[in-house]
Amino acid sequence: MIPGPFQRVMFALYTVVFFLYLLGPLAVMGVSAFNTPQYPQVWPIDGLTLDWFAALFADQDMMTGLKMSLWIGVLVVCISVPIGLAGAIIMTQIQPRVRSLYYLVVVSPVLTPGIIIGISTVVFWRQFTGQTGTRFLYDGVVLTVLGQASFISAYCMLIILARLQRFDRSQEEAALDLGASYPQVFRHILLPFLKPALASAAVLAFLSSFENYNTTTFAILSDKTLTTVLAGRVRQGSTPAISALAVVIVAVTVVGAIAFEIYKRRADAAAARRQRAALEAEEAELSGTPTPAMG
Repeated sequence: MIPGPFQRVMFALYTVVFFLYLLGPLAVMGVSAFNTPQYPQVWPIDGLTLDWFAALFADQDMMTGLKMSLWIGVLVVCISVPIGLAGAIIMTQIQPRVRSLYYLVVVSPVLTPGIIIGISTVVFWRQFTGQTGTRFLYDGVVLTVLGQASFISAYCMLIILARLQRFDRSQEEAALDLGASYPQVFRHILLPFLKPALASAAVLAFLSSFENYNTTTFAILSDKTLTTVLAGRVRQGSTPAISALAVVIVAVTVVGAIAFEIYKRRADAAAARRQRAALEAEEAELSGTPTPAMG
């Protein structure tokens, strides 16, 4: 069915309204970050300035929270990606009868509210450290990493599982028949195939950790992250320095997304070249012709 003029107009209007709703707040914060008034203001523009960026980087609480968020994000990536990888591999290896139950168990943290995860993390580890005497575990950074990793690892598992379901198991069988061990198959065949998914999972894990508030606000204890500092500042009244922070985060995100997309396309192109070379070698072997040397 070909849409009529009315449908096309409504679709165009919906698209415009959708992007205005999505990007409007970013545009407002972007303009107010360069405007001179003390309160975030888009119009009238009294003058252009970079003072709010200087005020942002001079804010000790904001910079301390930023460093803490970056450090927690790196730790969450180091924990969540291996757990997600292990969970995805187990998902493809277990029997189909228990696969649905296993899936329900490993995905259940995603369905749990972040407030519940934060409170339960603090309560559990307080009781555990009190009984075992390992008080160093009852730390804001440690609790936040454990609380966030409990559900972010499920996101990583889903990303890796989507890639793993397209893996050709005959490659593993061929390598094992040729004398390779299971660790060698994992390191030289499976991991290179999963590299794009692992990179995507790492990026998602870091961003999910960086912007998380519900779990962090309970698990961080007396420490501060960027989200908890921002929440306290917004309660007291917003300033253009927060708009400047939004501009910096958006710029870093856009640059990172472009760099990741370039890396992913190059990795996919290299994988496609290796696959074509393998097919050509196989065809040459079947036909009895010599394989052309690869540069």
